Amino acid sequence: MANPYPQVYFGDRLIDAERASVAVASSAVLYGLSVYTVFPVLVDESARTAFRLDDHFRRLEESCKIIGIDRFAAEWDFARFRTAVTDLIAANVPTEDVFVRATVHVVESIPGTRVRGCAIQVSIFVYDAVPIVPQDGMRLKSSPWRRIPDNAIPSRAKVNGAYVNSVLAKQDAIDSGYDDCIFLDGNGHVCELSAANIFLVRNDTLITPDVSCDILDGINRRTILTLAAEDGIPIVERTIDLTELYIADEVFVTGTSSGTSPVAEVDGRLIADGRPGPLTQTLRKRHAAALRTDTHHNWLTLL
Repeated sequence: MANPYPQVYFGDRLIDAERASVAVASSAVLYGLSVYTVFPVLVDESARTAFRLDDHFRRLEESCKIIGIDRFAAEWDFARFRTAVTDLIAANVPTEDVFVRATVHVVESIPGTRVRGCAIQVSIFVYDAVPIVPQDGMRLKSSPWRRIPDNAIPSRAKVNGAYVNSVLAKQDAIDSGYDDCIFLDGNGHVCELSAANIFLVRNDTLITPDVSCDILDGINRRTILTLAAEDGIPIVERTIDLTELYIADEVFVTGTSSGTSPVAEVDGRLIADGRPGPLTQTLRKRHAAALRTDTHHNWLTLL
């Protein structure tokens, strides 16, 4: 389990974590009406840097816009967000890498099923950077629970309430002795894990579901695609059948909380010899380097 740090940004100030709460009668509690993002802060000696902080803020903005949470854009800009994160990190003084979760909660009391004009509260907290999946080769199970389609709850928005879908699917995988699930859409095509994007390698080509496949357009997914393109690796974004994973040369996943991590097995079938493949290892190293050394992308923000 990951441990939260003692200071939390809540509303417009830093407070003790145990004092940060959302009312039981709020939309956030009644309907799961919050949106969020998670990003790493890397700690090297005295330097602390956030990875793709502006992209994570943009995702919060876009999630709010999709859902109709209109107060966030009126009350927050990137400068305010960066200051809040900087103050939070300074208050908690992490000595090791951490994850930061920022959430926009709709806190209007018993408003009914509506969102526009409703009051919001922003929370930001820090916790240990503990990966949510094994890092040395995970075992995945295709889920009987289907991925929520974009025309039901938009996949591009990180909506807290939608993650009940992920809980059902991952718990089924855990109960069956696996590490995580693979979501399929209504037509049986591969989407993603419970909280990570998925890639496969076939004939030296990197293949991943495209953004119309009911996936989160993950920031780390985009990072991998950028790094692969720079290395001259052929890339294909398209629909993927489950059985393609069974015969892939390599399978790996990526996400803030999962890292870039190899998959050893899908539905009881070994992926190649079950060990991380060369392309997986290359992109994993490139991703790890990008988290700490910003050579030309402007992906790092000094806090």
